[in-house]
Amino acid sequence: MARTPEQHAQAVESLLGRRGTISLGLVDAAHAQAVTAEDVIAEHPSPRFDNSQMDGYALSIDHINGTPGQFRVGPTVAAGTDPDQIYPDGVSAAIAPIMTGARIPRGTAAIVPVEKCVPPTFGSEGAFVEVPAVPTGQFIRRQGSDIPAGGIVVPAGTKVTAPVVATLAAQSIAEVEVMRPGRIVIVTGGAEIGAPGAATIPDSNAPMLRALAEHYGIQVVGHVSTNDDPAALRADLEQAIDEYQPDALVTSGGISAGKFEVVRQVLEPSGWFGHVAQQPGGPQGLAKLNGTPVIALPGNPVSTWVSFRLYVAPFLGTVPPSLEAVLSEETTGIPGREQFRRAHLNYADATVSAMPIGGAASHLISQAVTADCLIRIPQSTTVQAGSLVTVYPL
Repeated sequence: MARTPEQHAQAVESLLGRRGTISLGLVDAAHAQAVTAEDVIAEHPSPRFDNSQMDGYALSIDHINGTPGQFRVGPTVAAGTDPDQIYPDGVSAAIAPIMTGARIPRGTAAIVPVEKCVPPTFGSEGAFVEVPAVPTGQFIRRQGSDIPAGGIVVPAGTKVTAPVVATLAAQSIAEVEVMRPGRIVIVTGGAEIGAPGAATIPDSNAPMLRALAEHYGIQVVGHVSTNDDPAALRADLEQAIDEYQPDALVTSGGISAGKFEVVRQVLEPSGWFGHVAQQPGGPQGLAKLNGTPVIALPGNPVSTWVSFRLYVAPFLGTVPPSLEAVLSEETTGIPGREQFRRAHLNYADATVSAMPIGGAASHLISQAVTADCLIRIPQSTTVQAGSLVTVYPL
């Protein structure tokens, strides 16, 4: 009996087990497309102190109560300057010229932008400025309004992006504990792949797997090219395991019911080889060789591509979360198998829609060039245009 995609994903996760963690510098973690291994707790509030949102003047409550009106200009508070050194008693008779991001003097009740005043440029100390009516609290960034101290600043499982780097750097955090990127050896080939001759074809799966691994934050540490000799393949795989110590071998092809399915011949005694109720990518395999997990993917290019997204990337790298989108055109599934159709996402008028691209056959890799997601069409079902479907962003 064929597995469901969910059952096979669970089997892959069980085979691989939990990845370890590693501490990386922030930029290195972003470059690796790593995800945080644990909640990161804020040691400091953000902002760390009340500060000005504008270049303008800091006003006390007495100034606000006197607006509109004219006020004398005091010394300037620049960003990075301790206002207590300039206004030890806080804002009083004079209004304080203050720059964006500067810590506000004690007693500040609001900030008025300089361009709203007359003159609309900063006057010299001792000059008088006309200030319009100002509401209390205007343009003050309050301490902790973004992040309170002790709060979760970045949850576990968050991909380290540029905003994450900025957020952690603002906490004076230089390194972050992340899930260690998966390390794989890719295995591709067959007697018909890459050899000279009128009936052979180039090895397109090997560079595709390298590109997929890079895209999802997985490290390719080695490559084994197969022929149709089981003994040679076993020896090559064992040598790769000894040399690279990968988290997994990821094979492409050689797992169906043909006479020369060399990957299946070598690994089936120590694993499971069968079918997942899906198209493309029905044939699948899982095994262990010398204690190392093996994820055996089908060899047709689209099948390899789809299977990597569903069964390798989520467990050894980082994938975008699935979502729901509106199907743009009526699409009919196939009996007994879930179908994963390549598609393009459109974002318009607060609606996410998905348009199927190209045919469903597993050799039509060129028709996936413009795809940015997979849409899931339930088995034996015609999904009407305008209906919601599950989408797996690529």
